[in-house]
Amino acid sequence: MLLLDEVDALMGDTLISLLRQLRGGYDTRPAHFPQSIVLCGVRDLQDYRIHSAREKTVITGGSAFNIKAESLRLGNFARQEVETLLAQHTQETGQLFTAPARELVWDLTSGQPWLVNALAYEVTFKMPEGRVRTAAITAEMIEQAKEQIIERRDTHIDQLQHKLAEPRVRRVIEPLLAGEQAATHLPTDDVNYVYDLGLIRRDAGQIAVANRIYQEVIPRELTFSTQLMIDAQPAWYVLPDGRLDLSKLLAAFQQFFREQSEAWLEQFEYQEVGPQLLMQAFLQRIVNGGGRVEREYGLGRRRIDLLVIWPHPGGVQRSVIELKLLRQSPGQTLTNGLAQTWAYADTCAADEAHLVIFDRRPGRSWEKRIYRRDEIYQQRLITVWGV
Repeated sequence: MLLLDEVDALMGDTLISLLRQLRGGYDTRPAHFPQSIVLCGVRDLQDYRIHSAREKTVITGGSAFNIKAESLRLGNFARQEVETLLAQHTQETGQLFTAPARELVWDLTSGQPWLVNALAYEVTFKMPEGRVRTAAITAEMIEQAKEQIIERRDTHIDQLQHKLAEPRVRRVIEPLLAGEQAATHLPTDDVNYVYDLGLIRRDAGQIAVANRIYQEVIPRELTFSTQLMIDAQPAWYVLPDGRLDLSKLLAAFQQFFREQSEAWLEQFEYQEVGPQLLMQAFLQRIVNGGGRVEREYGLGRRRIDLLVIWPHPGGVQRSVIELKLLRQSPGQTLTNGLAQTWAYADTCAADEAHLVIFDRRPGRSWEKRIYRRDEIYQQRLITVWGV
């Protein structure tokens, strides 16, 4: 038996040569060729789209090398398997994971094996407070471990950037980031490919980003260099009592978008969701180090929900920012946006709520696009920002 790991790391004519050798030796088994061969990778053989420089064409693996007997997919851990894995650490060291910590590990990862192990390793071996075996692992420590993994851009996280650049991945992920309705034009092969990569999950006929960590990682990876180049400092937006001045921040974003959006948006591969990504990059640039941003989006939502969590000396500030693209009439967009913002703010027990509406209709002057006004919906103040 021959096992070839990471076989899909081979490219072009090299991969074609390997697969043709496998097919050529198939009928000489077992005397002169391995009886069984296992090809390990993140994609099914039928998903290979191989560009041959020699033959000047694209060769599809499924039809050209039909020697595959079976495809086996190693899926995510089940919830009980995550619990069992964490319990093994407790059994070996005596260190407990509190119930909220175990719940958060599952909530953040949905059982993705690398993420589960990375979180557990980060919190128990890398974080100083976690190396004290008499100290229980708390949900706050798991949250901190998640941020450290994302900010450090470990190999698994960093490789997502290369996957996101692939056209097949972009065609599936971009509508998710935009919150568009289920797109009937999405090719089934593309959806299956992105599913096999582990970037999405299927829930009751709908697709969504695979887990909460990927929900944060994907927009942050797509705008990583943008964040570094935005000229804004967190200290500019912190009030004397330590709270984040979101009104000042959003007003600054309006001006930033007015002056610089055209140049920035041209650089984005994900053009359809460019304004929302630029908003998230600006917000992440300010929040980094002092708080965090949690994101919710998926097909059919028609918006992006952002929850800004900002600790300060008096407690924790929780603020909702809803991002919507104006696609219907302005009145209908506002009505829907207020209802959605109110619902999300109510769910999150937010201290304040903001609705940002991007108007990309051609010919609209900045004087008409840029505005701020306060609305009362269901007895809650919601500040509406036009961009």
